[in-house]
Amino acid sequence: MKNVLVLCTGNSCRSQIAEGYLRHFAGAKAAIYSAGIETHGVNPKAIAIMAEDHIDILGHTSNHVDEYQNIPFDFVITVCDNAKEACPYYPGNVQRFHHNFPDPAKATGTPDEVMQEFRKVRDMIKVYAADFVSRHINS
Repeated sequence: MKNVLVLCTGNSCRSQIAEGYLRHFAGAKAAIYSAGIETHGVNPKAIAIMAEDHIDILGHTSNHVDEYQNIPFDFVITVCDNAKEACPYYPGNVQRFHHNFPDPAKATGTPDEVMQEFRKVRDMIKVYAADFVSRHINS
């Protein structure tokens, strides 16, 4: 089984969404973790837009990257430039991946416009997660 860490700044939106989709697509073939270089709590809008796609992240917690120091990760995926810059060193044969997704928590506008931005980012992460699992977990 592969160990995968998804890392972002606050472990509230992008990494939580990615964790949900990676778990969904990988099933029992990988252990998926998410963390932040800070912890901001799981964003309620992220929970809501994932529920719209039948992925339950309600029980997720916002974790600091230091909590996972002793896990031998096979893959570390950073989902924002800030996390990539601050990503700690992981010993061993860790493969690093990076994709800078927009931060939906910074969306402005009406409540509907903000939720549309969350959905847009969710859909981008869903495609990325499906492709990642296909290439690196199921291959």
